[in-house]
Amino acid sequence: MSAADFRRTLSRDDGFDRRQRWLRRLHLDLPLLALVLLTAAYGLVVLYSALDRDWVAFQGQLSRLALAFVVMLIAAQLDLAMLQRWAPVLYGLGMVMLVLVLLVGVQAKGAQRWLGVPGLPRFQPSELMKLAVPLMVASFLADRPLPPTAKTVVSVLALIAAPALLIGLQPDLGTAILVAAAGFAVLLLSGLFWRWVLLAGLLGLAALPGLWMVMRDYQRQRVLTLLDPESDPLGAGWNIIQSKIAIGSGGLFGKGLFEGTQSHLNFLPESHTDFIMVLGLLTLYFLLLTRGLYIATQGRDTFARLLAGGLTLTFFTYLFVNVAMVSGLLPVVGVPLPLVSYGGTSALTLLAGFGVLMAVATQPKPLAA
Repeated sequence: MSAADFRRTLSRDDGFDRRQRWLRRLHLDLPLLALVLLTAAYGLVVLYSALDRDWVAFQGQLSRLALAFVVMLIAAQLDLAMLQRWAPVLYGLGMVMLVLVLLVGVQAKGAQRWLGVPGLPRFQPSELMKLAVPLMVASFLADRPLPPTAKTVVSVLALIAAPALLIGLQPDLGTAILVAAAGFAVLLLSGLFWRWVLLAGLLGLAALPGLWMVMRDYQRQRVLTLLDPESDPLGAGWNIIQSKIAIGSGGLFGKGLFEGTQSHLNFLPESHTDFIMVLGLLTLYFLLLTRGLYIATQGRDTFARLLAGGLTLTFFTYLFVNVAMVSGLLPVVGVPLPLVSYGGTSALTLLAGFGVLMAVATQPKPLAA
């Protein structure tokens, strides 16, 4: 190699190193950032098609995603040690707000899920718990011997059940499931004995009759509709039947942009929110999950690994519940398709979680003593 070639190679390497240092200073994980951007962009295109080229609604969603990305960048700068210290405060604040929702919350569409502060937009405290619960559980477990003892497991289950029950009373079954799943994911990653997991599953099955007794009428109807949607094809079963037709007619690769008959002919009542699923998007989701789990394995300490793994599995729960819901495998519970369904609240929470993942990926491990 000539001296000139060596200098050119060194210059390219220096440029790459500078980019890497710049990303590290901003606490940005390039593979995760690229995947999130690609997924959001793909989702916007698919959503634009589902909205039948409604430019105003598209701009509104773009603005919400832009705000969510700003939140992600801010979350990526958070110090993990500070997050661990403040986890009980965030959890306690969220619990107080959930109680306030039940006492003085704003009602809309038969549910009481929001808090209204004069001069500010109303907001859902339950969204905060999607992050506060895994933070609290990871912080709690990180200070104790692992695998957890029976006493520790009972304490963690109480930490998970309290917010999930309060959210379920609003009622908001979808968010309650996500909050509980976020906590359970962290507990599972802590090295929980599998015989305990099996026992919990059996107890859950045994509790189903009791759960049926306390369910509201509309929740029971959703379960009955899932089992036999054709019993009311023009009423309660309409959503599931039409979503199955949309998935079946599109096949693995979909019909193409602006060609979806079920959405454009208004057969899908919420085509811009819950009923969007294509193979390319699922591939991006798989890559996001893979990167998130890899980051979890590289965490600098127990808290970082549990938190990153829990957030990644929570993202998987979003995806699994939505896909199973629109495929007719689970009742419709209002869980949005991540980074695609119309609305900004879930995107804000998800991207804040991705920001925390980037903090885990970029903050160095402490030096060994």
